[in-house]
Amino acid sequence: MRYIGELRDGEMLKEVYLCKQKQVLKTKAGKSYYSLLLQDKTGTLDAKVWELSNGIETFDAMDYICVDGQVTSFQNSLQLNIKRIRKCQEGEYSEEDYMPVSTKNIADMFKELLVFIDQIKQPHLKKLVDSFYKEDKDFVKAFQYHSAAKSVHHGFIGGLLEHTLGVVKMCDYMANNYPVINRDLLITAALFHDIGKMSEISRFPENDYTDDGQLLGHIYIGTEMIGERIRKIPNFPAKLSNELKHCILAHHGELEYGSPKKPAIIEAMALNFADNADAKLQTMIELFQASDEKVEWIGYNRYFETNIRRSSEN
Repeated sequence: MRYIGELRDGEMLKEVYLCKQKQVLKTKAGKSYYSLLLQDKTGTLDAKVWELSNGIETFDAMDYICVDGQVTSFQNSLQLNIKRIRKCQEGEYSEEDYMPVSTKNIADMFKELLVFIDQIKQPHLKKLVDSFYKEDKDFVKAFQYHSAAKSVHHGFIGGLLEHTLGVVKMCDYMANNYPVINRDLLITAALFHDIGKMSEISRFPENDYTDDGQLLGHIYIGTEMIGERIRKIPNFPAKLSNELKHCILAHHGELEYGSPKKPAIIEAMALNFADNADAKLQTMIELFQASDEKVEWIGYNRYFETNIRRSSEN
């Protein structure tokens, strides 16, 4: 298979991809054309069908399609100009070729996460965490294979688990080095900070924002999930409940970044730092992976608002 991440400008291509998006648009002259977003496990590719001829068979978004065309460069990004399309049948493709997956072993990551869970001593927090990560089998399965984003960072199968583990590890470091931090509260908040994304973003192959995600967002959804489970635990301290919910509500740090509250306790501040660091470092890694490894200066990035450069090798 010719993966999207391997494509080069000018080459002719005949390959099967997942049609992630399909739009019917019009040129300035009023001529209809298709604008597509194709996907495999290495990334996505913008594609255009300028001539809606007999060679373009009927298909819809989320179909696997065999495309025939030429790879070109447009505004410093690759684009596929398609001449022929046919919808594929089952047996012509393997789904694992089209879903981006964490490079890390999912089972091993979850086992590592359980080690941190077993270290929680506060009985109410321990019962709350166990009710999700040990007793709720449906949650555990969905959590392990969910992505953490539609794009930007950790937008792949296992991404939510990988991101959560990264944040937990950073929070563990901070709790060990700053004794004023309530470690159990911080680790619990780190474990739960993004679980709302399981309702905010649909599962693969769609991996897109749901109605709940558009209307409510993962911060509110996650806080509600925690609140609902807390109400089932007898005598859960109200103060502890509010502190945990506050950490989740404030984990983006700033109101303009989607947090309903700014951090008011040290655990919320530490969680914000850990979440921000893991997300931005992973975003940088994904920028490196998506660019030519021989090119030092990758170019301006709107997310970081600066030009990005690879470091020199040792």
